Amino acid sequence: MVGVAAPSAATLVERLRWLHLRMVDAVLVGDGLERVAELAAEAVGGAVAIVIPRLGTAVMAPSGTPADERLPELRHYVADVVQDRMAHTPRGVAIEIPIASGDETVGVVLMLEGGAEIAAEASEYLHLAAVASLTEVAVEEARDEVEQNLRGSFLEDLRAGAALPGDELVRRGARLGCDLSRGAIALCAELHTERPRHVVATIAEDVPGALAQHMEGSPGGSQSGRVYALLPAVAGDNPADATLASAARLAARLQRHGTVGLSSFYGDPGELGRAVQEAELVLDVLTVSGEPIAEDINQGTYRLLFRVLASHPEEVRSFYEDTVAPVVRYDDQYRTDLVGTLEAYLTANCHMSATAAAIHAHRHTVAYRLERVRDLTGLDPMQSEDRERLGLGLKAYRIIAPRLPR
Repeated sequence: MVGVAAPSAATLVERLRWLHLRMVDAVLVGDGLERVAELAAEAVGGAVAIVIPRLGTAVMAPSGTPADERLPELRHYVADVVQDRMAHTPRGVAIEIPIASGDETVGVVLMLEGGAEIAAEASEYLHLAAVASLTEVAVEEARDEVEQNLRGSFLEDLRAGAALPGDELVRRGARLGCDLSRGAIALCAELHTERPRHVVATIAEDVPGALAQHMEGSPGGSQSGRVYALLPAVAGDNPADATLASAARLAARLQRHGTVGLSSFYGDPGELGRAVQEAELVLDVLTVSGEPIAEDINQGTYRLLFRVLASHPEEVRSFYEDTVAPVVRYDDQYRTDLVGTLEAYLTANCHMSATAAAIHAHRHTVAYRLERVRDLTGLDPMQSEDRERLGLGLKAYRIIAPRLPR
């Protein structure tokens, strides 16, 4: 490193004060860490990098030089440092100053070899860059906290069923970067992971413009809480189908982190509260019922029933009471399995032998149980019209079962 004459102590203090004010001002006016790195590089007469993994930031100054090629290596090195992993200082790094918040290192300011200032003075300048960088971290985290609170408040209002007009929902979504003007799908996920922020980040990465928030203490009992999200309409000639396909791909990706419930597509922004309630209903059913109905629960009759239940729960409950409720209560009281036999019979297209094989029982046992179903409900499984009502009643039972008294 080329040595230069050190200024007097008074002059150095003034230079440090001037540089500190310029760096902090760059952060507060929104010029970012790029400008902080530029000021530090000018002061030390060499290349300076600022890397903060928490913010996803890695900048180099001056930019447009061969030193830019070092950023991926420096990013990897600092990631190891902040995770307290074994790390070897990369070749060509002359000075490194940690960016520390209390006992936690959140990033590093690095000067590459070739700076003109003496090491002691350069370290002073880099310390100022570290302080300014920590200010940037605080600003970003405060901004993120405010945005999280706004997202949480918005989604909580939808969960609570607040009567909000569609234009207000569109305005609130737009302030959070989510275009709800053409409708959306709601997502509700019960997490089995200790990384809820990763799930929120995955949603934002997969669906541009999505509005997602982790809510602790959500209903469902999961220690990790639930993630709620609004997935805005995908542009195109058929936004409903395109958005449903995109949501299904996202749900499949999130399965390893927990159980995911999706609503149907709601084109009217004023109905997004119902969409959130529907997503919660789907999640509740999947959580309680598990795999046997998970494959077709997002389509056909089930989807129609979920939409009705989200807006008129009394109608679905009434239909259940008028069809299979007596059978369910009989099974609960006498430890029988009339419901399972009826489901197997309908699944086997009313074939007695196939039903008997499916439930490991004799054909006469199947016939007797179906007679009990007829006696209890007044609906004959042997008659096509009654079978349709019983089949729909079973689906109604499956989606309201999580909310029935135990």
